[in-house]
Amino acid sequence: MNWKTLEFEQLTPRELYLIMRARSAVFVVEQAHVCLDADGHDETALHLFAMQDICLPMPVLAYARLRPGDEEDPEVVIDKILTSPARRGDGTAELLIERALSAIAERWPGRLIRVTAPVGLRSFYEQFGFRKTEGPFLEHGVPFIGLSCSQRGSHAQSGNVRRLRSGLSIVKTYELL
Repeated sequence: MNWKTLEFEQLTPRELYLIMRARSAVFVVEQAHVCLDADGHDETALHLFAMQDICLPMPVLAYARLRPGDEEDPEVVIDKILTSPARRGDGTAELLIERALSAIAERWPGRLIRVTAPVGLRSFYEQFGFRKTEGPFLEHGVPFIGLSCSQRGSHAQSGNVRRLRSGLSIVKTYELL
């Protein structure tokens, strides 16, 4: 697995196409979320992804978009999180979140971090130091919650993630808005 963390301008046209294809395959086709995926946030975000052989039709194994926030809402947002069906339950989702938290700490030190997730994934995010801050509310007909963490809390939890990983069985990773 080859991991990359790139700004929008650093993505090759092929990488961007494969990321958009993976997001559509998971969110639109698999999860039936009818939405405009190209939502205007990609150009200001960091794109974290793992690839296998780029010549394969679906080489993106994991992906997350890291958005810096703004003056009105300064929290860093991790969203568009996905793992390919072939990599679910094998620790790839945990590696993705660990790498996202590390990239955020390097790029935006000291900032709060926010995700939204289906209620059933609450314990998955809590192992990284996230705590429920809002919800539940409906997104695409599924009950979601908002979760936040400080960077100090996320790093305190990261050592425990590796120990917990063998006992986890993540069935699906959903889009986090």
